[in-house]
Amino acid sequence: MHIGHIPLANRLFVAPMAGVTDRPFRQLCKRLGAGYAVSEMVTSRKDLWASLKTSRRANHEGEPGPIAVQIAGTDAAMMAEAAAYNIARGAQIIDINMGCPAKKVCNKWAGSALMQDEALAVEIAQAVVDACAPRGVPVTLKMRTGWCQQQRNAVRLARAFEAVGVQMLTVHGRTREQGYRGDAEYDTIAAVKAAVRVPVVANGDITSPEKARLVLAKTGADAIMIGRAAQGRPWIFREIAHYLATGEHLAPPLVAEVRRLLLAHLQDHYGLYGEASGVRSARKHIAWYVRDLPGGEAFRQQINTMEDCAAQWQAVADYFDALGTQMDRLPTARDDAAPQARECKHEQEQQH
Repeated sequence: MHIGHIPLANRLFVAPMAGVTDRPFRQLCKRLGAGYAVSEMVTSRKDLWASLKTSRRANHEGEPGPIAVQIAGTDAAMMAEAAAYNIARGAQIIDINMGCPAKKVCNKWAGSALMQDEALAVEIAQAVVDACAPRGVPVTLKMRTGWCQQQRNAVRLARAFEAVGVQMLTVHGRTREQGYRGDAEYDTIAAVKAAVRVPVVANGDITSPEKARLVLAKTGADAIMIGRAAQGRPWIFREIAHYLATGEHLAPPLVAEVRRLLLAHLQDHYGLYGEASGVRSARKHIAWYVRDLPGGEAFRQQINTMEDCAAQWQAVADYFDALGTQMDRLPTARDDAAPQARECKHEQEQQH
């Protein structure tokens, strides 16, 4: 699996999710079997690049490559400038966001709203490719099947994006109108794969090894991208890799291993965000880990009252120590147990 000239470890990708796929989370998923991870969405607005939020999203310190940064905006020249800015800060791949369904993004005609204006969408893709090509950086693009049921134009746009030099396409199997409601459909992704020569990545509702195999078979996609199902379950990548290779399931992780993974993740998280922001933004990660575990809801409520990183970290350690006296391994994951947080969701946090 390659993106342009860049080789990837495998065909299991982490989806870009605002407020989730920061550097600590990307590194964790890569350690647990993901072959590729795309950053949180970075704005193309130059006046926001120096903000704390954007600077954190553009922080790739110590992260193993390839470094992929997703950019979002509505102006072709600004998007090209944003691509160059992020390349100068370490980006090795630039991904264009035309898939985010969030109202606050689409109301500004960014994200999946661009699929309504095909000429502008292609103009942006062309401008970003023109900015990246002289620097040897491939461009990828994430989109949906269309704006609405009556306007599924992913195939037509895919051909146009390929023609201007986009080197990989990811398709989420829903329209923007659907948001995350209903089930993802994969026929449109299969049609995109049949229409282009560049690699195509299938995204949407991939929550288990069995579903991963089904989606790959149904779409013919070159890779799959996982978002919500990795929240609180980052080992899903190694579970899928093992199942695709052997047809057998890995045993659920040991409680002791999950304790170690989460505590290390929290330390990395605090290091990026600092005390005040770190203790609050870590709450969602802890909640995802414990949501189906004994006493998980009560523990989540306890965690939400804490304002100190050291106390939060120790509470997590104590919770898993107690859990380890009840069971050796986590319960077997259910196929319907993916968290209800949303890919590309903008959380209630300080904006840029």
